[in-house]
Amino acid sequence: MSQNKIRMTQKGYDKLVADLEILKTVRRDQISEYMGNALADGDLRESAAYDEARMMQSENEARIAMLEDQLARAVIVEEGDRGGDPVVGLGATVEVEAGGRRHKFEIVGTYEVDVLKGKISDQSPIGQALQNHKAGDKVKVALPKGAVEYTIIDVRYE
Repeated sequence: MSQNKIRMTQKGYDKLVADLEILKTVRRDQISEYMGNALADGDLRESAAYDEARMMQSENEARIAMLEDQLARAVIVEEGDRGGDPVVGLGATVEVEAGGRRHKFEIVGTYEVDVLKGKISDQSPIGQALQNHKAGDKVKVALPKGAVEYTIIDVRYE
C-alpha cells in the first residue's frame, strides 16, 4: 500500500478505529455464521449461499486491510487556532453565504468526506479556498459551473 500520509481530524480517526473494530468482530462473526449455515446445507459445488459467504468474507477482509492501511498512515491534524478570531482549517465548521443562500460545511480530511452531511475535503476547491480565512472574509471559488463568491458568516470548532 502507499506510504503517503493521510491528514484527518481526531473525530475521523476515531470513526475509522470504530469501523475497523466492527468489521473485525461483529461483521466477521456474522459472515462466519452465514458460512457455517451454508456448509451445513451440504453440496458446496452448487451452493450459491457458500459462494456469497466467501465473497462477503473477501470484501470484509479487503475493507479491514484498507482501514488498517489508512490508520497506519494517518496524521491527526490539530484543529484550528481557538484563540481570537478562528480561521478556517481542518475540523472547522464554516457557515457561508452565496447568492442569498446559506450553506454549512465541515472541513475534513479526504477520507472523512460525506457530502450529504456537509463534510467537505480540505483538498476540494471550496475547502482549499476557505482555508485560513475568517468570518467576514469574501472568498471566490472556481467551480465547474462557474466562479462563486462566498461570504464567510461563522467559523467554529466543535
